[in-house]
Amino acid sequence: MTAPVANYLPVRADWLALEPEAALEPDLAIIDAHHHLWDRPGWRFLMDDYLSEIAGSGHRIIASVFMQCQTGYDEGLAPHLRPISESAYVAEQAGRLAETAPALCAGIVGHADLRLGAAVEEVLLAHIEKGRGRFRGIRHITAWNADGTLMNPLSAGPPGLLEDATFREGFARLAPLGLGFDAWLFQPQLGELTALARDFPETTIVLDHLGGILGIGAYAGWRHELFRSWSRSIRELAACPNVVAKIGGLGMRINGFDFEKEPMPPGSTRLAEAWRPYIETAIETFGPARCMFESNAPVDRGSYTFTAGWNAFKRLTESMDPEDRMQLFAGTARRVYRV
Repeated sequence: MTAPVANYLPVRADWLALEPEAALEPDLAIIDAHHHLWDRPGWRFLMDDYLSEIAGSGHRIIASVFMQCQTGYDEGLAPHLRPISESAYVAEQAGRLAETAPALCAGIVGHADLRLGAAVEEVLLAHIEKGRGRFRGIRHITAWNADGTLMNPLSAGPPGLLEDATFREGFARLAPLGLGFDAWLFQPQLGELTALARDFPETTIVLDHLGGILGIGAYAGWRHELFRSWSRSIRELAACPNVVAKIGGLGMRINGFDFEKEPMPPGSTRLAEAWRPYIETAIETFGPARCMFESNAPVDRGSYTFTAGWNAFKRLTESMDPEDRMQLFAGTARRVYRV
């Protein structure tokens, strides 16, 4: 068993093995729009582990996008420069696979403290250099809630960060450098992101994990009411043409689906049933050309297998137009992250 780290669900390989599932439509090309690599106490998931995940899944992952997670930080650097070493590390790992899997981590999204204001440009330029042509944008996590049980101590942000003037000064440096912004927040903060998107229409914003759906702590037991509120917020956000939605990340502790509490891991049919209202709403609202699927590996493995997750996405879209499906599984990610 992998120990829980920083409020993540533990990955129980023995439990996941109880419900083996073969890949549906194994020839369908997929760009995994969001995964991590890390080596944390009690939890290792580096490039070779990701390659093993892909190989064992039966799915055809043709490319991927790495998402910042404080990996490979050089503690010898000044704190504001340490995230640059993550881009350098991931680019080096990706380069190692140049002949066998050249498109893994073809896009890198790193971190820079946008509260540096205009001075963040130094960090952004260094990311671009160290990323070896793979660097695509920044994720500065802004997730915050008055219920502290929801917070991840590795990335807890102060309230109102998206409205902060100095943060926005740093944010304004992204678009001129051809960089986008990945937004990770909780669903009550979606209105703040909508305001940011309206004020910076030239900056591409990617909404991670469908906007941080909540179902634990103060939000437990309010699934239907919270869905209605989330749906309204998603529709307002989708009115901003510079925003695209990343679909996945629905196996996290905060979502409150409680898959991990079941005696058997959920298969793709069970996942599709639980996720259908959210995923269908997102696709209907943003449109397939502004949505992309993600594995959120290894985080979501606390709730279901890599194979079952992608199978659920395939089940939920099986009746769609083939061109629309292509956008969801590869086209949108290819365009947004230039992979």
